[in-house]
Amino acid sequence: MKTQKIFFCGNLKFLRERKHKSQEELANILGIKRSKLAALESGQTKSPLPEDFLNISEYFKISVDSLFKIDLSSLSELSLRQLEAGNDVYITGSNMRVLAMTVDKTSKENLEYVPVKAKAGYIAGHRDPEFIAGLPRFSFPSLPKGKTYRMFTITGDSMLPFPDGCDVIGQYLEDWRDIKPQTLCVAILKGEQDFVFKQVTLKGDGLLMESMNKSYQPYTVPFSEVLELWRFHSYHTVEVPEAQDMQSIATLIREVQAEIKVIKGRR
Repeated sequence: MKTQKIFFCGNLKFLRERKHKSQEELANILGIKRSKLAALESGQTKSPLPEDFLNISEYFKISVDSLFKIDLSSLSELSLRQLEAGNDVYITGSNMRVLAMTVDKTSKENLEYVPVKAKAGYIAGHRDPEFIAGLPRFSFPSLPKGKTYRMFTITGDSMLPFPDGCDVIGQYLEDWRDIKPQTLCVAILKGEQDFVFKQVTLKGDGLLMESMNKSYQPYTVPFSEVLELWRFHSYHTVEVPEAQDMQSIATLIREVQAEIKVIKGRR
């Protein structure tokens, strides 16, 4: 039987340093002596307790299997964040969500742009590095660092006042459990030829999709049908709002504020 290479010792030191913890600090968190942690990192202890592995796995949010079988120092920061979010090949198997992306010459992630003409191919090619590399891409200096973003062209009137044809920038969601009720998201769904831009809420074993245009009925999509979720960051359009529309919105806001004052005065 072929000997399996074990990466636990190196991974433990790598993860500790990635969190900027000293051996003393991490040992206190794990409830063990610093000397024991040093022995675990160096591989000098031959009989560690099972609970030590479980505590380390729980603290770093990475499965015991991955701690032993994967050289974590060889992974990209995005891959590490995916493991920490629960997208672990040893936990979720074939359901692991893998995001293809591109970087510039300084290894900074690009902002890939998925225009209308690329929509049909994106469903099949969203995991294909060659397809993603073929998308238009550029740098957007005002985006927060440490996250992954992508731009999608949205069509239709289901999300008015977002205009038809506007470009929405979304932040990639690794852990769908972070979604708050009615979070604006671009959802990439199996079998769809378009992107779904909706207000998304966790509901049982799926996601409730609601349009801002109330003439469209809400519906629920099972988790198994969702390929990617991108939380709304900003949108861009060449359409200029009509002055009458802005005046109507301002009037409505004033009316609501007046009603609130009346209600407060009755208490």
